[in-house]
Amino acid sequence: MKIRTRLNLWYAAILCGVAFAVIGAAVYHEFVIEPRPHHHHGPENEAELDSEDLIDILMWTVTPAMVLGVVGGWWLMRRALAPVADLTQAVKKINDHNLSQPLPRSGNGDELDQLTEGFNAMTARLDDAFQRIREFTLHASHELKTPLTILRGELETALHDESASAAHRERFASQIDEIERLAKIVDGLTLLTKADAGQIALKCEPVRLDELVRESVADAKILAQPQSVEVRLEPCDEITVAGDRHRLRQLLLNLADNAVKYNQPGGWIHFSLRRDGLSAALQISNTGAGVAPDLQARVFERFFRGDASHNSAIEGCGLGLSLAQWIVQAHRGVIQFASQPNELTTVTVRLPLA
Repeated sequence: MKIRTRLNLWYAAILCGVAFAVIGAAVYHEFVIEPRPHHHHGPENEAELDSEDLIDILMWTVTPAMVLGVVGGWWLMRRALAPVADLTQAVKKINDHNLSQPLPRSGNGDELDQLTEGFNAMTARLDDAFQRIREFTLHASHELKTPLTILRGELETALHDESASAAHRERFASQIDEIERLAKIVDGLTLLTKADAGQIALKCEPVRLDELVRESVADAKILAQPQSVEVRLEPCDEITVAGDRHRLRQLLLNLADNAVKYNQPGGWIHFSLRRDGLSAALQISNTGAGVAPDLQARVFERFFRGDASHNSAIEGCGLGLSLAQWIVQAHRGVIQFASQPNELTTVTVRLPLA
């Protein structure tokens, strides 16, 4: 129950209690302490006349006063609590991208104004903390790139050394794979951190989305060959969207790579691109283990990987869908994930047409 409703009920209860107390006192004084004489009526009609007087008092004085009191009290409380409702709506709109925007204050110094000041101070501290985290991630990612590049160069040199044994070369090749995985994690973190800080400018130009989809299908067929996964392109409408071709290509590669990695031997992947009103609807469906229903809400979290991923030898760092979500949202689109464990997983992307 809202505070406004509770206050109205309390106000009505108090008003009714006071009104009945005043009525009782008035009636007692009128009919008991100082009863009016009835000269023209007999004793048998005095009780009836007293009842009529009581009804007249309740009808013409008490009832209108109570109605006006309740309605007026409700209006006053609604007006008094309106700033609280406005503040609530403003607080609900706060997220990690607009922490630097202060909430509007009335400036009259009342309790609500002080509460708003407290909220603004809190969001300022949060914004500072987020900025420090982003700066740390950017600096750490930048510092990690150099030693990883050096390590990879040294291992590649050792790998091509003719004097190294086959066992050593196999170990060097495995270490190079791990370094490449670390490099991908660093690049993904750098990209997402810059995106959070608004440091990435996307192009806005006409892009033939159907051409990019066909290219991604061709890439997926190459990636899917070792697992004998069938890749098929269903109806693909000719669609043009406004956006950054490089980022849209990266989006499709990430989704195609996930559809192949989390598939099953002998499974399939279906691509489709259709015009849906003023939007382009892209769907990528694949067989595989899928994601449990209670984990599907977290698939876009960074570094999140479902249980099926942890229990298998699938390479990845859990940043692919996070990058995909950022690219879609940067193009004013929507991405959705749906999965039926051990049956079908579908990713749907909707982008506005050019």
